[in-house]
Amino acid sequence: MTATATKPTTTPVRSKASAGPDRTAGRRRSSTVIVTALLVVVALYFLIPVYWVFVASTKSTADLFSTNGFWFAPTFSLWENIGRVLSYDNGIFGRWFLNSAIYAGVGSLMATYFAAAGGYALAKYEFRGRNLVFGTILGGVLVPGTATALPLFLLFSQMGLANTYWSVLLPSLVSPFGLFLCRIYAQATVDTSLIEAARIDGAGELRIFHTIGLKVLTPALVTVFLFQLVGIWNNYFLPLVMLSDSELYPITLGLNNWLSQVDRLPEFYELTTGGVLLSIIPLSIAMVVLQRFWRGGLTEGAVK
Repeated sequence: MTATATKPTTTPVRSKASAGPDRTAGRRRSSTVIVTALLVVVALYFLIPVYWVFVASTKSTADLFSTNGFWFAPTFSLWENIGRVLSYDNGIFGRWFLNSAIYAGVGSLMATYFAAAGGYALAKYEFRGRNLVFGTILGGVLVPGTATALPLFLLFSQMGLANTYWSVLLPSLVSPFGLFLCRIYAQATVDTSLIEAARIDGAGELRIFHTIGLKVLTPALVTVFLFQLVGIWNNYFLPLVMLSDSELYPITLGLNNWLSQVDRLPEFYELTTGGVLLSIIPLSIAMVVLQRFWRGGLTEGAVK
């Protein structure tokens, strides 16, 4: 009898570098390059105008037209331009800035709260005509704000509210898109059993909404708030129709008023570019501060 020698079977040992989950599945180098290139193009599309505004605000009127628009002039005049912006006409820019803060701050906060309350009610309460109400409100998303500006002006004129803070603030309290988003988000994230448990514990409907509903809806509320904040801050047509007193102007209307005077007074170029730079700072701060709520909301419902 002859014994046949068998080779021992060896199992490949994974190196330390290959340990852990494989995160390269489904990825190709070509697709990664394409996606990265598209993201870079989109980022440049949004950042280049901001960069140009910053560069332009550092120049005098003469340098603005005699030097490269995307590079700084030999004389750095940023602080001088900002000083002129803040001091011109007894500091009228500060008044415009405060008006925009009132319109955008109060309007976006109240619009977000009303959108959350309406969306929560439409998502979690059963009542006759609920779908009709939601469809009517959804139709408001399709109506542009410019189409309602003139009817609102005629209505507010009859009520004596034209050329007041209320004429700009009241239309800003309504956000059909915000209500639509809150209703969809509430249906997906607010657990009905959690609401019923709170009712069993004796909590009222308003308390349930404020302690449970608003907390769960936070990512959607941040989205609605930022949409309203940017929309109201950049709103131009509604204040143009409603306001005639320059003391009530928001920044957008005030800067356009300065820009219309550059033909006879070229120094208004410096005021306009400096004012535009100051006007984008609050929106940038709000975006940076509130983005963490978006990141937290995106992970809800993920695999643990």
